[in-house]
Amino acid sequence: MKTVKILVLIIFISNISSLCYAQNTGGTDFWFTFGSNYPDYNFYELDLQIRIISGEEPVMGTIYFTNLNKLVEFNMDAQEVFPYSLDNTEKQAVLNIAEGKSNRSIHITSNKKISVYALNQAFASTDATNILPVNALGNDYYQISYTRAAGFDAYAVVAMDEKTQVFQNGSLIATLEIGEVYYRTNITDMTGSHITSDKPVAFFAVNQGTLIPSGTYAVDCLFQQLAPVNKWGKTFFVPVSHLAKDRVRIVASQNGTDITQNGGTLVSSLGSQMSFTNLQAGQFIELEINLNDNGCYIETNYPVGVCSFLTGCGYNTYTMSDPAQSWVPAIEQTVIDALVAPFVPDGDTNLTAHNALIISSKDTKDNTMVSVNGGTFQPLSGGIWRDHPSGMSYYNMPMEHNKDKNYHFTNNGGIVVMCYGTGSAESYYYLGFSAMRNLDAAFYANNIHYQDLENNQICENVVNFRAEIDGKGVEIDTIKWFIDGVEETDVQNLFTWNKTFSPGEYEITMWVHFENDDTITLTSILKRKNLFLKLRNIKH
Repeated sequence: MKTVKILVLIIFISNISSLCYAQNTGGTDFWFTFGSNYPDYNFYELDLQIRIISGEEPVMGTIYFTNLNKLVEFNMDAQEVFPYSLDNTEKQAVLNIAEGKSNRSIHITSNKKISVYALNQAFASTDATNILPVNALGNDYYQISYTRAAGFDAYAVVAMDEKTQVFQNGSLIATLEIGEVYYRTNITDMTGSHITSDKPVAFFAVNQGTLIPSGTYAVDCLFQQLAPVNKWGKTFFVPVSHLAKDRVRIVASQNGTDITQNGGTLVSSLGSQMSFTNLQAGQFIELEINLNDNGCYIETNYPVGVCSFLTGCGYNTYTMSDPAQSWVPAIEQTVIDALVAPFVPDGDTNLTAHNALIISSKDTKDNTMVSVNGGTFQPLSGGIWRDHPSGMSYYNMPMEHNKDKNYHFTNNGGIVVMCYGTGSAESYYYLGFSAMRNLDAAFYANNIHYQDLENNQICENVVNFRAEIDGKGVEIDTIKWFIDGVEETDVQNLFTWNKTFSPGEYEITMWVHFENDDTITLTSILKRKNLFLKLRNIKH
């Protein structure tokens, strides 16, 4: 028999996985505080709860109560929920009641990445929030809240650095030390107030009690950490709860903001604008969306902040709800993995139902899977996909009334998860998990955001670069690009360019100088993957 040598070309590509997003709502360092609940409740009537969810690895960390100089340690296995209910001493030490400065903050640190959430609950007055890690914070915020019906509209600022100066609409209102909180109250709705600082801070909307919409019933508190302006985007998709009607507020960050939307109706609310065009910085519009809309798709010419609100039981056709507020991230803030858990209060509560709203593109929605408590990944169940003409979809999935259950959602095409709970005249609503990329100024390499670049490997020889910087709101003066510290002079002032790279790691830097003399420098590591070629002899 003749022996034939066949040369077979085999390409080995190792360690290439789906995108791993580095900048998201998880982290290892968190600062936060609690706002006053409905004014008739004292601290001992409240259930203030912290919920920590671990990631893919076991984790250890600490909860530090600044006002008490008290440290609580925790150790968790991978994908585990750690619920921590504050005792009366701790509640009194973190609950902001009087306007002004205090040490009523909490600092959580861990050796591995975790997600942190907080609940401010009383019988029939509840809301919850995700807590953003320090590396997702900034120094430029707008208040997004609602007209108060009891007590005050309020916000809280937590400092993470010495001598942090805080301003409202340009006027200095406080100078804070590390861990200090500035709590601001007002009898009017402060939505659109511009809060800035000279160093990054954590910012929370903490309304004592509101009616949504005004003039209906019943009253409930709001509690939501808001993202800084550099995380705002220009394209959004807002899902709808199973309730009859939700409300959405859209706040402009720049003069001349124009808004278009598909789904929802423009409605009048105290302080809102009744035009989609030429909004000035700090102005806002309000939309009402319902289940028949299958969501609301929003596009703007400048970055905006978006919050979605559950409405009061006296307004929608259900008695199982009340006002609650959630931050809505831009479509660019999708992730491939999200781990969330329902909030189950320890004390008297009407909360009985818990839901996750999973947002995906219509093209990739069927790739979405869920694992409960580390079990086998399964298709979503208990709800239906609702498709929107924009090409976006969302799924409303029920979660068990069990504080020890966690739900791990995944989709390589990208998802955002929002969570809410409802009961008779009681609700909470919060952002479950999303990315928190810088969107005001960024660069992309083969469509990978610079903050995700180091955690991904590029296989293509030619890498295409793109700058996105119109969120800064001023004309461009100079753009410079650097590779390993050496300027690429032939691409100066170019928004798009490409270059061929050999396998290896490269430091990529984009430097921008603006007409107002501001400058930014963005740096990341590009990993060009080596493709191993092997010739194998096969004899026959």
